[in-house]
Amino acid sequence: MSDRLRLGLNIDHVATIRNARGGAHPDPARAAAMAAEAGADGLTIHLREDRRHIRDGDLDAIRLASTLPINLEMAATEEMCAIATAFKPHAACIVPEKREERTTEGGLDVAGQHNQIAPIVRALAEAGSRVSLFIEPDPVQIAVSEVLGAPVVELHTGKYAELWLEGGQVAAADELENIKIAAREARSRGLEPHAGHGLTFDNVKPIAAIAEIAELNIGHFLIGEAIFTGLPAAIQHMRSLMDEARQEQAA
Repeated sequence: MSDRLRLGLNIDHVATIRNARGGAHPDPARAAAMAAEAGADGLTIHLREDRRHIRDGDLDAIRLASTLPINLEMAATEEMCAIATAFKPHAACIVPEKREERTTEGGLDVAGQHNQIAPIVRALAEAGSRVSLFIEPDPVQIAVSEVLGAPVVELHTGKYAELWLEGGQVAAADELENIKIAAREARSRGLEPHAGHGLTFDNVKPIAAIAEIAELNIGHFLIGEAIFTGLPAAIQHMRSLMDEARQEQAA
């Protein structure tokens, strides 16, 4: 297990701002080009059914703009499976998706949707993508993820972030413990745990300090901060907080 915690930058919301007005600006491919120099280790993009963020034409543009590995978030549908197996991203993260939601509202129920998800996991793996399942920090979901053959699980930190917002670290303590237990359980089953959703400068360090977690995927907050400080500065500050958490954990 490496002590180096990777940072995946989700650039969806550059596209969200562009799509609010139409046209070509701001260009998510430009954010992709800036990410590596600023300290990101990968790019995350979510091609949603309704194309509210990244659009189909962005896929190749983002790939051309950056050498960073691409993590394509996608729903477990035939349409998205066909797009992903043709695009062949480094990683493909299967996430739950509802048209009416503003953002992803929870983890994927891999236990309840096993039969729907299993053939998509196989198809993505056969196409050469590293498959990840976005799940709640729950032992049952982790066990089924192992059965499905996905090498990675991404633990949903949304509840943790909401509790932190309500009452800080004390309020989020129990959910933080759930995430720690889930990360250890994933590692014990040979899965690589990632984490993401709702992470900010204020709440990231306790998650980043979990030694078993290999990668954090962070987007909305960093794109928002970029409005005020610029994207490189936002990425660099998050990178420094993650590194500090690992150093403190190892001390």
